[in-house]
Amino acid sequence: MEPTRTETRRINGQEIFIRHWGDESLPPLLMLHGFPEYGGAWSDLAPLLCDDFHCIAPDQRGYGQSSAPEGIEPYAMAHLMADMAELIRDRPVTVLAHDWGASVGYALAMFRPELVARLIILNGVHPVPFQRAMAAGGAQSRASQYINALRAEGSAVRLAKDDFAGLLKLFSTHMDLSWLTTERLEDYRSEWGRPGRLRAMINWYRASPLQVAPPGKPLRDLPEFPVERLRVNCPHLLIWGAEDTALLPEATAGLETFAPDLTRIEVEGADHWLHHQKPLVVAQAILDWCGARPL
Repeated sequence: MEPTRTETRRINGQEIFIRHWGDESLPPLLMLHGFPEYGGAWSDLAPLLCDDFHCIAPDQRGYGQSSAPEGIEPYAMAHLMADMAELIRDRPVTVLAHDWGASVGYALAMFRPELVARLIILNGVHPVPFQRAMAAGGAQSRASQYINALRAEGSAVRLAKDDFAGLLKLFSTHMDLSWLTTERLEDYRSEWGRPGRLRAMINWYRASPLQVAPPGKPLRDLPEFPVERLRVNCPHLLIWGAEDTALLPEATAGLETFAPDLTRIEVEGADHWLHHQKPLVVAQAILDWCGARPL
């Protein structure tokens, strides 16, 4: 199903392109994509939710048809969060987020809690358990070495070579991409190929303070993480594709400390791209949980 409406809004000096599914009188559902997707990546899931929600899916800063400012600093989390806070400022919303979008979703829930009524995360991570897992030098450290590769100078050129063959390989390593049809892949390539977009997308990684330990060499000098400041107090649902090889279960260990009202649901036969692989299962889990946790 195509979006019911699209628009471009100027937010914090940036042009933000937004797709809408469903009647705008319904409760709002802010849908935040991750890397290397864009707002159109919700086209499998939004049609299954738009009878119950007004689905709002922006291309986040640096992606798709939204602005892609130059440099690294514009992609600091404070700016990414501020964009979405300005977008949803009229009333509290349910936030649904995946991958890098989850980082923005968690930031909103932690630092702008008046804007987030419920938080739903699909294979995404709270920064503290994730940082601890990446710093431990174990399996998550090994799985996250691609972050260091992305941060390296020239990575955008390497990934774009041969019609984005490198990016597609990164996208698909040990994952099931049977959902990525030829037509959809062309849509992704069109979005990746917009001027400056791939470098901007990578600058999300460069702007992040998270550290990745070398395998077998744990980092010992992590800062203290204040639980009170980094707590998600709203109802929180984590839906997890069990076969994810980029984000491992240890990346969510201890999440309950930071999200006391947490519900976990595991989806078998799905990996990092569960919203494409199992949209019916994911949608039903969301609707069931939201029905049990009304606004």
